[in-house]
Amino acid sequence: MTTPVLERSAGSPQRARTALFTGIGVAAPNGLGTEAWWAATLAGTNGIDRVTRFDPSSYPAQLAGEVPGFTAEEHIPSRLLPQTDHMTRLALYAAKEAIDDAGVDPAQLPEFAAGVVTASSAGGFEFGQRELEALWSKGGQYVSAYQSFAWFYAVNSGQISIRHGMRGPSGVLVTEQAGGLDAVAQARRQLRKGSRLIVTGGVDGAICPWGWTAQLAGARLSPVNEPDSAFVPFDARARGYVPGEGGAILILEDADEARERGARVYGRLAGYAATFDPKPGTGGEPGLRRAAELALAEAGVGTADVDVVFADGSGVEELDRQEADAISGLFGSRGVPVTVPKTMTGRLYAGGAALDLAAALLSIRDGLIPPTVNVERQAEGIDLDLVTAVRPHPVRTVLVLARGNGGFNAAAVVTAD
Repeated sequence: MTTPVLERSAGSPQRARTALFTGIGVAAPNGLGTEAWWAATLAGTNGIDRVTRFDPSSYPAQLAGEVPGFTAEEHIPSRLLPQTDHMTRLALYAAKEAIDDAGVDPAQLPEFAAGVVTASSAGGFEFGQRELEALWSKGGQYVSAYQSFAWFYAVNSGQISIRHGMRGPSGVLVTEQAGGLDAVAQARRQLRKGSRLIVTGGVDGAICPWGWTAQLAGARLSPVNEPDSAFVPFDARARGYVPGEGGAILILEDADEARERGARVYGRLAGYAATFDPKPGTGGEPGLRRAAELALAEAGVGTADVDVVFADGSGVEELDRQEADAISGLFGSRGVPVTVPKTMTGRLYAGGAALDLAAALLSIRDGLIPPTVNVERQAEGIDLDLVTAVRPHPVRTVLVLARGNGGFNAAAVVTAD
């Protein structure tokens, strides 16, 4: 049984604060829009292919997950086009879909009752690329890398707030792939402080020459240029990851407020925790398992209650083995279904964990676990119950794991309301 977190505000009685997901918006490499993406995911449709946003022929890694069918002029008001970049436009699309899906108009809520807390980490590269191109081709004013990233983060969250008339809490978290979970947890904190609704999640990506060079420097991009074998986490053939763009925006609401307006509920954020890996070379244990244990403890559920784990699935041999050890250490060998639907999209940085949360909520709704595609033979010493074809299964409790470059770990538990 979950122990509620109690909040007290001046002059009001103490009461439980529960955070519910009431809206989903998606822009992903295998589908634009929530239902199109979900259908493609259940069908095992791979959204990874050769990069089209620039010529990748001179680079050793040439594949990415790019969002298909997105035309900014069709989906974004013309007044916003001059002041936004590609990632911000995708975020605006997903945010509008999520808000419409929730059936709420944030501008009609009391002033300061609704806000935006999102995550990002790589999208600033594309903004910086645009500034560099302006400098080189037009003699434009130079904008430093720091300014580019700071401006991008402010634009990404701020434009959502402005478009939908929200004046409540606003912020952007930067913890790479873990960011999607960290942002949702921060959104829950704002609900506990008195907000009624927070737009949260993440949309991210860096499919541009500058961003590509930075990613190659990290030495984790897969050099395999065959879409069906380039990104195969936990597989004996794993050579790294394929980057992608996109993610999910989610609506998180205070339960009392959501129920009062008769909102449709996808699920509840029941538990969350974040940890850091020890300094490299110190011999300390990676922090992912500890994050999972803490999240389960906060949710008040045991490992036997978990119906599926959405794994981080880095595609890097050492990191895959660490994650597999953490999962097996908690649940036992093949003790819980494990899935990595990001094998169809690539790693979306801050958007990746947010998209996994969306998939977890729809798994609860439909009683279906989405597949991990293209994994054929697990690496030696890894023994997971990896879901490689869509699996009908009652789903009420989901553990979502995420790891960010630099030692960030996050875990979230999502349950049926």
